[in-house]
Amino acid sequence: MTDLALTGLTTRPAQVWGGVRLVPLVREEPIEDLRLDARLYDAESGVVEVDSRTEYFSYIPHGFVASWTRDGTPAAAYGTQLRGPAERDRTPGRMPLRFHRRMARRADRNRLRFLPLHLALEGYLALHFGGPEIVWEEWSHRAISHGLSPRVEEAYVGAEVGGLEDALRVFEIHPGQCGVLVYVADALAAAFVVPHPDDYRALYATLVHDLYGELIYHYAMLSGPVPDFRARIMDATVHSLADLRARARRQQDEWAAFHDRVMAGGLLDADYTYRRVYQMGGYRLSRFLPPFERRRENHIGELVTDGAGRLAYLKTFRLSENQVRRGHLLTRLAAADWNLADTAVTLGVTEPQLGLRIEAAGFGHLLRQDVLDHYRAQARRAAR
Repeated sequence: MTDLALTGLTTRPAQVWGGVRLVPLVREEPIEDLRLDARLYDAESGVVEVDSRTEYFSYIPHGFVASWTRDGTPAAAYGTQLRGPAERDRTPGRMPLRFHRRMARRADRNRLRFLPLHLALEGYLALHFGGPEIVWEEWSHRAISHGLSPRVEEAYVGAEVGGLEDALRVFEIHPGQCGVLVYVADALAAAFVVPHPDDYRALYATLVHDLYGELIYHYAMLSGPVPDFRARIMDATVHSLADLRARARRQQDEWAAFHDRVMAGGLLDADYTYRRVYQMGGYRLSRFLPPFERRRENHIGELVTDGAGRLAYLKTFRLSENQVRRGHLLTRLAAADWNLADTAVTLGVTEPQLGLRIEAAGFGHLLRQDVLDHYRAQARRAAR
């Protein structure tokens, strides 16, 4: 499996609030033997021990706990842990910090605690994190000994994305709804899918606390309202209630086909690389990375699927163009064993141009200073 499919889910008509478009996803049959619930943390800043040598720092307001059964019988969600108003409104005198062991950790025999979205973000940050494996002379001592550490990216919390919180609050939840695709200025910002309608009702508000990329934040701030796609039925073709019902169903099917093919095509048609994180009975938790193709949509994410490929859980993050550029550059360097001359040939640029691209991407510290100065001097001479 390299592409992404919304297997088991059906697209419903969009809901529009200003520049935000929510596209509901419903299941005809909910998944009963896998359930999700939220675990709210008393500290929103968290440190995750990824392994004995790597730590991950981020805004982590909550985790998810997956509960499953091995015999297919229904599983019950344990319920969301809530803080009282007095605790929530009290301003702390310091910034509390919570420590987590691993991105995904077994909580009980048939329960797994994982950090939603951060599982995917850590996979992106860990991309070729070790740095050069061959000691080419151009790379600095820091690059050889410490790799890309520290690796830093920026994101915005959903509460800062204009219109998102209002849209989630205003619109009703469809019967059987188990997911939603979030668009801002008709750019796909995030996809969120859970196994059961009750899980969605309990967890959809966490979208406000998720992280969103720079592109989505600026689209929300600068764009105007998006148009609503309204169904149009010619009255001359309707002679009975059966005709009206058939025409309405046809409009709904045409909208779903258009949405899945055109609006969500950048998410669903990409060639992803998957990595398994945990096997939960008959379900598999994985995270995925895109091909880092320039000037097109690139999403990272995490998902849970069953043995038949049915999608039980999904959460995605859309990368900005700068983040795609960094992923593209690191992937090409690693494919060429971090040899600058070979990578430059692959990219169709000169070696000095490649060196300046590395610096512009925020990885200038990986190159020796004298090598970087030499590249700058060559670029200045070429520009004369």
